[in-house]
Amino acid sequence: MSQVTDLIALLALAAVAGLWLKSTRVRERAVDEARRQCAEHGLQLLDETVGLRSLRWRRVGGRRRLELGYAFEVSMHGNDRLDGRLWMHGEQLAGLSLPRMEPPPVEPPAPPPTPSGPSPDNVIPLRPRRRIGQ
Repeated sequence: MSQVTDLIALLALAAVAGLWLKSTRVRERAVDEARRQCAEHGLQLLDETVGLRSLRWRRVGGRRRLELGYAFEVSMHGNDRLDGRLWMHGEQLAGLSLPRMEPPPVEPPAPPPTPSGPSPDNVIPLRPRRRIGQ
C-alpha cells in the first residue's frame, strides 16, 4: 500500500513541476510578445514588468481553453507609466490592450522680448505671467 501512495505523490509532484515549467515558458512568451508589441506601437516596455493577473476559461473555436491575462507597464514619453494588458491562449496572443497614443503637450513658443528703450546686455525684460486656465 505504501508504494501506491508514493507513486501518487510522485505523479502529483511531477504534475506540479510540469505546470510550473509550462507557465514559465508561457510567461517568457508573453514578455517577448509585450516587447514586440511595444516596439511596433512606439512604446517603451518598462522594467520587464509582465506579470500574470488573471486566469479564466474562454471558448475558442468551440473548445474551452484557459486564457492567461498579463499586465505590464509602458511609457510613451519616458516620464510616464501607463498600464497595458495582453491575453494568451497557450503560447498564442489572444488579445492586447495598450494605452491610447496622445502626443506630448506642446507649449507655444514665447514671444520675443520687445526692447523698451536702451537696455544693457545683462538685463532681461520681464513678461507678464500666464495664469493657469487662461
